[in-house]
Amino acid sequence: MLLNMAIIGFGNAVVNYHLPYLDEKENIKVKAIYRREEDRIGDTERESLYPEITFTTNIEDLLQDDEIELIVVATHVDSHVEYAKLALEHGKHVLVEKPFAPTSAEAKDIFELATRNNLIAMANQNRRFDGDFLTLKKVIESGKLGNIVEIQSHYDYFIPQYARSGFGLLHGLAVHTIDQLISIYGVADGIVYDVRSLIAPGESDDYIDIDFRYGRMKATIKCSLLVKIEHPKFIVHGDRGSFVKYSSGHQTKSGDGRTRVSIESESEDNWGTISYVDEDGTSHTEKVPSEATDYGMLYDQLLQAIRHHGDKPVKDEEVLYVLDILHDGIEAAKKVD
Repeated sequence: MLLNMAIIGFGNAVVNYHLPYLDEKENIKVKAIYRREEDRIGDTERESLYPEITFTTNIEDLLQDDEIELIVVATHVDSHVEYAKLALEHGKHVLVEKPFAPTSAEAKDIFELATRNNLIAMANQNRRFDGDFLTLKKVIESGKLGNIVEIQSHYDYFIPQYARSGFGLLHGLAVHTIDQLISIYGVADGIVYDVRSLIAPGESDDYIDIDFRYGRMKATIKCSLLVKIEHPKFIVHGDRGSFVKYSSGHQTKSGDGRTRVSIESESEDNWGTISYVDEDGTSHTEKVPSEATDYGMLYDQLLQAIRHHGDKPVKDEEVLYVLDILHDGIEAAKKVD
């Protein structure tokens, strides 16, 4: 049965990380996109790239359309709560871009409203379906590394001109890697924050180094705008071996037109490397074929939850926990030694 959906917003996330993957879905149709009139000024030409979608500046066109079951909220975070509640109040399921809400308290209000209305509200943690992360999970689940003792997860750039006063790195970049970790290991036994600014002490969060403790295992989330030489995306050590993987990056954009994606594994020259000792004491060093990045997998799982009342791929408690971590990270960044 076809799922008709609509989107609020038409920015980078929509044109590059939603629509290209939805193009591949025969059972999901984007019927309409709502944009504020002020957002369309000087920017209407892009709409012609999507002739099958109705663009509107009247949000009631989405809310009053009985065919639309799901609304994606892909606006700035300060309007996520307003739009999510509006959609739920009109009987629509909602998928909300991350960060889901400014605070965990506001997110909880949305989840409670969804439950009362027998609807689904979920965060769009699509980076759980990055090829490099799926490859990491495959390696961990293989058991070849034995008991995992350390994980390093990096999300770095060299953009010194963007390192300025203002908090945004935690919510804009680190939220992805934090959520990835939580999706595997859940609530940590303890968290140590080293979040600060190398440019504007106490006024920014351009350096992030957060340690999560799970028993004897330590997982470190690192994110910086001042890393010039590429660092591995993931480094994993276990009591039987290690794994290293560089980032798979994003899909290549197809010129200036409509973004298209090819859902296939990356080339062998960027596969990860695993080195381990097997149960017989024999040492192995191997390349690990990469999984393909496919953000459409989140939609597949969400559709199953909507149609068959199954579990959501991104749980409410995971979203609330990540938002609390982001809050505590910002508070740590405000402290100047």
